[in-house]
Amino acid sequence: MVHSFMLCGEEVITVNGDNFSRFFGFIVLGLLGFGMGRWIGGADDTLWMIALSLGGAFAGLLLTPYVGGRWLLRKLDMMATETYLAVVVGLFLGLVGSALLALPLSRLPGRYGEITPAVVAGLLCYLGIAFMALRGRELFHGFGLSAVGLAKTAGERMVDGRMLVDTSAIIDGRIADISHTGFIRGPLLIPRFVLEELQYIADSPDSVRRKRGRRGLEMLNKLKQEAQTTIQILETDFPDGDGVDAKLVKLAKNLHCSIITNDFNLNRVAELQGVSVLNINELATAVKPLVLPGEDLEIRVIQEGKEAGQGVGFLDDGTMVVIEGGRRHLNNRVDVTVTRVLQTAVGRMIFAQMKE
Repeated sequence: MVHSFMLCGEEVITVNGDNFSRFFGFIVLGLLGFGMGRWIGGADDTLWMIALSLGGAFAGLLLTPYVGGRWLLRKLDMMATETYLAVVVGLFLGLVGSALLALPLSRLPGRYGEITPAVVAGLLCYLGIAFMALRGRELFHGFGLSAVGLAKTAGERMVDGRMLVDTSAIIDGRIADISHTGFIRGPLLIPRFVLEELQYIADSPDSVRRKRGRRGLEMLNKLKQEAQTTIQILETDFPDGDGVDAKLVKLAKNLHCSIITNDFNLNRVAELQGVSVLNINELATAVKPLVLPGEDLEIRVIQEGKEAGQGVGFLDDGTMVVIEGGRRHLNNRVDVTVTRVLQTAVGRMIFAQMKE
């Protein structure tokens, strides 16, 4: 996991999650070693303090990614980029403040001089991280510093327009074609619980659901092989979540990213909670050719309509055309004139009448 930050259009810092966990362990265990050195050797025995400080610092540098490092990296990966930077700055400010106060506090009488510096250091680090996590974004924007989240993957730079992919969008399959065209620039994030749901559908005893699940797995494989964007599998999960949709919305809020779906219910729930949604059905409707009232079309009537005398045909893009008086021309191509165009929740519907 890599985060880059921009100042006035120039990249000023790149932070790697693994390196950050090493840095965190280096500082924390180094401070613990310093405190233990003072406790064992006393305030005047610098040998113990230096030895245990160096030992703790190097232990943190080497072991933190393997002892609790995965948990820490999962938490860091869920942070927005600006929050990530704010935590680093808050920790740094807390350490600077504790270093400035360490000497005067160490002159307190008795054990207070030994314990107080460590307690104040931990408190200042906590307060620095908490304050910057809550108000860091406003401070960065005030100084003109913003995180645009550029990442380096396989030697290439890509815009961080990260988007979570829903199960329905994978099964639908059109996302693979959209991605292949290059219109999706940011990485596509597929949570592990979405893959598990897809596998569950593919193993369903119901033949229709089983076919849908297997189609989804095929589309996912196609997406990984042919897509022009990076595919990332997220291990993040929420055991207390009510379902896949609830987990997706919660994860999208944590990551400050959008959700790609064609699930109408998920679309509405996410919008109510302030999460941006990219609906594939709405995209397909938006890019369909515009047909205006009064325009002439040639349509093949393929079935009867609901009302008496109506016939139904379809444009090349799948848009339904209801033809008044078209029933008697079933299975024939006819010339019609568009009378009105109706936009519905499920798509566009065109009404026409036989051309005179």
